[in-house]
Amino acid sequence: MKIVLLDALTFGATDLSVFNTLGEVEVYQTTATDETVHRITDATVIVTNKVVITKEFMEEAKELKLICIAATGMNNVDLNAAKELGIEVKNVAGYSTDSVVQHTFSMLFYLLGHSRYYDESVKSGAYSKSKIFTDVSQPFFELKGKKWGIIGLGAIGHGVATIATAFGAEVVYFSTSGVKRDEPYKSVDLDELLETCDIITIHAPLNEKTDNLLDYEALSRCKEGATILNLGRGGIINEEAVAKIVDEKNLFFGLDVLTKEPMREDHPLLNVRDSDNLYITPHIAWTSVEARDKLIASVAQNIKESF
Repeated sequence: MKIVLLDALTFGATDLSVFNTLGEVEVYQTTATDETVHRITDATVIVTNKVVITKEFMEEAKELKLICIAATGMNNVDLNAAKELGIEVKNVAGYSTDSVVQHTFSMLFYLLGHSRYYDESVKSGAYSKSKIFTDVSQPFFELKGKKWGIIGLGAIGHGVATIATAFGAEVVYFSTSGVKRDEPYKSVDLDELLETCDIITIHAPLNEKTDNLLDYEALSRCKEGATILNLGRGGIINEEAVAKIVDEKNLFFGLDVLTKEPMREDHPLLNVRDSDNLYITPHIAWTSVEARDKLIASVAQNIKESF
């Protein structure tokens, strides 16, 4: 059995040796579109994180029996074509929940505590010249008693809600699917969430109901001083709207996901005036060492279960 890993660079320094116990292994750090066909031609198993696998590619891979998506989302594989050709497709779910929950709070506290400002203030020597022992020029508030709105109350949303509640925040949520469930948190409509919450975090998938959910008009309804974090999918928040409103209103934004990744070089978010109110990380919420170890172990288990 030949196993081909197409974009191992996304796994960083994660130990991939488990695949050597399952068959012959070829590892590619990255794979461009024009390289894919050649690399999978005689593969029995493909492991892909973001490399797109089309019907045309599958038709050329005559030995292909299994496509392992090293992620939860499956939009990079033509699932209908795979079914038609008798090729099994497996993904991995739940491996990064704790990592994303943790990064949610990391982003929040960075913005909430004005970490960039205070770090630079000390390292620039400004603090050494201060006439007093403290600096209260950038005030921050406590989470206790604040209202926290969650868009998408799945496993990650639940994890965030549990910790937010432990801090003493009041948690409400908006269901992007519209499905009513028995939850310990109050369900509200989107307008109420935007207009009343001090903190808003997004943990929803990108689909027809969430695409461009928070456009300029929606963001304009947010409370003065609110913090909005997107750890769901790029496209749920309109990035051009964020670039505009962050210079117009006292809002704080944290984005770990963008519509196009890597972000384009001329992205408007790179030219905002009030950059202290904007924190962007390069899609790293899922990448804790533990999460990547779980991911690889789960992919290997998916292969074992199929052969």
